[in-house]
Amino acid sequence: MYDNVIVTDSEGEPDAEQTRRALQASRPDLVDRFDEELPKARAAVLRRLWTAVRREPIPGVAHVRTVGSDALVTLSDGRMAIGPALDQYAEATEDLRIRVQVNGTTEAYTDPAELLDAVNPATEGLQRELSNSVANLALARAASAEVDLTELQGDPNGLVAMEQSVVDGHPLHPCCRTRMGLSTADVLAYAPEHRRQVELEVWSVPPSRWFTTGAGAPPRLVLHPWQAAHYGDDLRRIGGKPVDRVTARPLMSLRTLATAKDPTRHYKTALGVQMTSAVRQVSPAAVHNGPRVSDLLSRLAADLPIRILPEVAAGAVLVDGVPHPMLAYAVRRAPTPQAGDVWTPLASVPQPAVLDQILRIGYGGHPVAFWRDLTTTLVPPILTLLARGAGLEAHGQNLLLRLAYGRPAEAGYRDVGGIHLHPDRLRQAGVDLPDVRGSLLTDDLGELQAKPFATLFAVVLTQIAYTLEHRHGADPRTLWRLTADLTEQAPDPRDRLALAGTTLPIKATTAMRLAADPVADIWATTANPLAGV
Repeated sequence: MYDNVIVTDSEGEPDAEQTRRALQASRPDLVDRFDEELPKARAAVLRRLWTAVRREPIPGVAHVRTVGSDALVTLSDGRMAIGPALDQYAEATEDLRIRVQVNGTTEAYTDPAELLDAVNPATEGLQRELSNSVANLALARAASAEVDLTELQGDPNGLVAMEQSVVDGHPLHPCCRTRMGLSTADVLAYAPEHRRQVELEVWSVPPSRWFTTGAGAPPRLVLHPWQAAHYGDDLRRIGGKPVDRVTARPLMSLRTLATAKDPTRHYKTALGVQMTSAVRQVSPAAVHNGPRVSDLLSRLAADLPIRILPEVAAGAVLVDGVPHPMLAYAVRRAPTPQAGDVWTPLASVPQPAVLDQILRIGYGGHPVAFWRDLTTTLVPPILTLLARGAGLEAHGQNLLLRLAYGRPAEAGYRDVGGIHLHPDRLRQAGVDLPDVRGSLLTDDLGELQAKPFATLFAVVLTQIAYTLEHRHGADPRTLWRLTADLTEQAPDPRDRLALAGTTLPIKATTAMRLAADPVADIWATTANPLAGV
């Protein structure tokens, strides 16, 4: 009856030219800004791809070395690709070019899809994703608007505003703004950076066709309007019918939305759209695990200064007796801010406009004092949870920060689907392992550690430190020495030892897109900024 695939058509993967034509027809006010942002967006995605080519196990790449300020990449057929040895977070300028040499001639590439084709022609699918990412990134930047942290203090909608301020998406993934399956009109209507309200549809479902877990969700399915348009007829055939609408605003992940009536109530909807690396479904395992694992994390963190944002209920329609991942949803609770508070995803913090405000409001412009408070807020609770058996996927979307009058005051964590749980460490912490399904459990200590190491340290903190150094003049050794003082206090000596190594794990997101199983983790390594400070 249903296929677990992207639902798309000829308009569901627009490139830059198709996006521009759509804007001319429906949003001519954005065309000039889109044209202005397009070469910058192309360079930003090219920088991400060039970083991946140099670091990840990309088919078609044989050897990588650095000579002075250049990176030299030997391709499998003997050709050489040459480009700048950019830092992974360096701002890519419009003149970024990667040169590919063969038989005495040189071709210069400024477009990431064309470069990937030169590296490995058997990558047509990813090339289309890259072109879609460029178009949507340019569109996001064209429509961007800055937030005022002072105005958001104590505002129940502050978290929504901060999530919608994140324009560039994943800082390292070349598919940072890929939305395969959405037309340009869909992106303008549903993407968070365009700040539109969305009318979710609530459908009644025959109780015999309903699966739920935890405290239980009544047999009512909350559907994103895009999903309702594609699956509404099928739902009617099994006796479903729309009974209500809920006004909501999209958060960073697009398919998760905060209700207008109660901004602390978030609905995670299933969406047959590929964003970055995966189609954003709600799997049967996620429906089963969400409330159970939320409860486990809440108990593990009860004495820690980190707030677990629980998934309190979930449900799915049964198709052939099995919960269907495209006809499912979950309910999550979000924090209520007090006076002076702004809750924000960590992904917003390294944005220059946001970081400048934090330093001005809370620190009189002093970056090191901010970093000390930031790392003291984030690092100890996450390493303590690791020691107790929960490896959090603490990237910029899942990890939240409460700013109290501009100063980091509390961490928050959401989305239990990507974590790892270590049964032996949980037992040592005195916690019973819940009934969980899927791939959350691991006995491999390296797999457990990789979750927070590759997110919190290799990406989130590294990006913020880079911005503090290059925009605010902070000495990186001073920053990382402060962080090393915290990691040296990690409760488990094995975690301390792993964090003292010369490298950290980092997800090979581009290699994963090219793999036979594009959602299975593939790992690369990156230099550990904690080493030798």
